[in-house]
Amino acid sequence: MATDYTQTVRRSPAIEAAQENYIDLLTQQVGRAPGSAGVPTLAELGPQIAGQNVLTQAAQQQAATQAGLGQLTFGADGDVTGVGQGTGVAGYQPFLDQAAAYSGPQAFQQFMSPYQQQVIDTTLAEFDTQTARGVPQLAANAIQAGAFGGGRDAIANAQYASDAAANRAALQARLLGQGFTQANQLANQGFEQQRNLASLQPSLSASGVQQLGAAGTGNLAYQQAQLDALQQQNQLAYNEPLSRIQAFGSGIASQASGSPTTTQSVGMGGGQTVGPLSQALSAGLSAYGLGSIFGGR
Repeated sequence: MATDYTQTVRRSPAIEAAQENYIDLLTQQVGRAPGSAGVPTLAELGPQIAGQNVLTQAAQQQAATQAGLGQLTFGADGDVTGVGQGTGVAGYQPFLDQAAAYSGPQAFQQFMSPYQQQVIDTTLAEFDTQTARGVPQLAANAIQAGAFGGGRDAIANAQYASDAAANRAALQARLLGQGFTQANQLANQGFEQQRNLASLQPSLSASGVQQLGAAGTGNLAYQQAQLDALQQQNQLAYNEPLSRIQAFGSGIASQASGSPTTTQSVGMGGGQTVGPLSQALSAGLSAYGLGSIFGGR
């Protein structure tokens, strides 16, 4: 009666023990969920974004103020969440308004010297004094000519007074004209100054915003580099045990490929004795061994 049997190929006990240990360690490592005791959380393992810093926020606020906006509000991450009500007046607008005040037909009045009338009055008073001094000389000339009190004298006096009045009016007009010309020049100068300031102010403001923004960008890059380095550290801490286990498994595999094996045969025939041929086959004997069993040479 034929007997059924099974064969089991086994490696050395040391290799089998190492494989069992490897499976246990791997199972434990796979069971380490992120966020469990001593294990980084998913947030710590994943990428993180650095929030806006105070320098960047200051640059944003300065730009908003320049545009006539109000106070900005920022969220937890530093992003802009709201804009307050501002003046609605851009940073350069006051200079334009002042320039407008220095234009127009009446702009010169703001630059008229408060001492101009005093100068005019003093000058005219001196003119009147000099004119009065000429009257006695005019009378002396008439006496010398023998015309004092006559028609010629009267005509000479009238002509003198008329010339004096005309000269006085011309002098006053010249003084007023000089004041107007000077005031008008000052108004034009003020207009150009304010217009130049209106053009200069945005560039100065933009320069300040750019400097603050550049400083904020540099600080943001540093903060982001810190977060990236921390993420790499957390990933290394999480993966390092698994890397060692994988190295352990690779070592076991390399050792197992060259280690000897043993073959065990277990009979299934109800306790019947296995014949010589079955024993030879289960033991894996060579043809020479089979020949010796049957008495062959």
